[in-house]
Amino acid sequence: MTRVILTYADYAALPDDGRRYEVHEGELSVTPAPNIRHQRVNLNLCDVLLHHVRSRQLGEIFVAPTDCILADTTVVQPDIVFVDAPHASRVSERAIEGAPTLVVEVLSPSTERIDRARKLDLYARHGILYYWIVDPDGRIIDAYALGAGAFRLAGRLAGDEPTTLPPFDDLRLDPGVLWA
Repeated sequence: MTRVILTYADYAALPDDGRRYEVHEGELSVTPAPNIRHQRVNLNLCDVLLHHVRSRQLGEIFVAPTDCILADTTVVQPDIVFVDAPHASRVSERAIEGAPTLVVEVLSPSTERIDRARKLDLYARHGILYYWIVDPDGRIIDAYALGAGAFRLAGRLAGDEPTTLPPFDDLRLDPGVLWA
């Protein structure tokens, strides 16, 4: 049996039915809408990052659903996306076209396996420099940095103490704000 490889054109023709569609190297990925806890944590983190990035004119923050076209056969919608100022030309009217600087995925029961494995590899292959995996239930953020074509754990927020995570070395993330 021949495998059908989907492209951005196929993706753009999908129905607007409330599901979250992505294309991972030509293969369709469909997940349900995130739960309320996921959305609360996502909004809290986005608020903190947005204020930090805007106040320092570091680039732009986007929140899902925002298409990131990493290749014609790879289109994703991370929960939060940061494009630093030197790469502003990657932001077009239709999408972020090319690798953003940072992608953030907030775990949900339906996406945890994909976010921790498939997307970890996918994002590294497409040259995304930083990847945060946010676990609302464990109250942990694992921050990965790209090096030699693979991600390595570069920082972790866990417990109650504020900490910094790359690429924002001057932003102390307060767990009390994030998990509220």
